[in-house]
Amino acid sequence: MSPRFRSRRHAPPGPSALYDIPGPRARTRHLLYGVLTTLALAALVAWVVQLLVVTGQFAFVKWRPFGYAGIQELLLRGLGNTLKAFALAAVLSLALGGLLAAGRLSEHRPVRWAGTLLVEFFRAMPVLVMIFFVFVALEVQPLPALVTGLTLYNGSVLAEVFRSGVLFVDRGQREAAYALGMRKTQVMVYVLVPQAVRAMLPAIISQLVVALKDTSLGYLITYEEFLHAGRLIAINMDYTMPFIPVVIVISTVYIGLCMLLSWFANWVARRERGNVKNEAVPVAPAEAAPTMPGAEP
Repeated sequence: MSPRFRSRRHAPPGPSALYDIPGPRARTRHLLYGVLTTLALAALVAWVVQLLVVTGQFAFVKWRPFGYAGIQELLLRGLGNTLKAFALAAVLSLALGGLLAAGRLSEHRPVRWAGTLLVEFFRAMPVLVMIFFVFVALEVQPLPALVTGLTLYNGSVLAEVFRSGVLFVDRGQREAAYALGMRKTQVMVYVLVPQAVRAMLPAIISQLVVALKDTSLGYLITYEEFLHAGRLIAINMDYTMPFIPVVIVISTVYIGLCMLLSWFANWVARRERGNVKNEAVPVAPAEAAPTMPGAEP
């Protein structure tokens, strides 16, 4: 690395067109705001914990049910059903989203209109309404009804994510691929989609997190998922109705699952950046060539 490049790299930030670089007094003021906000949040958390302690929510009698083998099996079975519904809904939503996005990007007007109509309809419909319609009107079992409702809604949202990601790629990439004689399918598969994955990945993971949380709607149609299992424990009079402990346990598990999805997204992004197919190919420096046959370079 040359000294000139190194000096530029470690140079202080210059002025920005969007905002002014804060000076010493502004940085001190921002630090003070951050400290005050942290103290306020810590005080709020301490107040909530104090209320829980005063009302006896951390008493041993309310947490004792979680030590029973039957309660643990009930929670694990509910968690397994939640993960099963999420896995099915995630795979089917990605497939449906890709299909609807391809329809919206089609050059054929009827296909494009049909894809737009389906996307706008399912995206505007509440998830719970679709789940109840499939469960009650079509008389489908709870798991297929839940997966169908989640697939229709999240698939329509992911269709817009896929379409936006493909359109995000510079138009010159598409034109260059067509100039090389590639068909539209080849351009989409080999040129546009690989470049759009990086832009689409955060939105895809965010929508999958939404699908994971929406699996909790299954308890409304008697699907024995994680929240349904927690509800059975919380309303049990024999366990002194440990509502708050159940909420704490269930919310902790859901937060952990969402963090696991975020970690997986970051891992995929790191592998994508380290893929040799995405790295720049070194180009040999230009050399002098003879201008006429037989001449010396």
